[in-house]
Amino acid sequence: MSTHVIVSHGSDFFGVDTIPVPHLRELGQYARRILPADDHPLLTDLLDDAGQREHTLNADQAALLALLLRRVAHHRRLKKQIRELAARLGIAAANAATDLEPWTWTTSTEGTP
Repeated sequence: MSTHVIVSHGSDFFGVDTIPVPHLRELGQYARRILPADDHPLLTDLLDDAGQREHTLNADQAALLALLLRRVAHHRRLKKQIRELAARLGIAAANAATDLEPWTWTTSTEGTP
């Protein structure tokens, strides 16, 4: 049974995205190479810590993360799977920011896809 993160404001019927922890950590490694060192810590710290504990980010943090994730998603040399994950997370973060709601990351091992 693997650990995954349930991200609020996502794309499924229930408004969440369920993402395996290794995918999030891999995205963090790519983000480090793409984003300037001054820009990536909020994002990479979150991705590195995925699956360790729950996170609640306020709307302002979600807006910043949405911008960073979209910058990563638009990088041409990334694998399609990584670009799509960054885009999906960017949309979820933007949705939380737009709704002025916290963006939550909940760790789970139940019902792993």
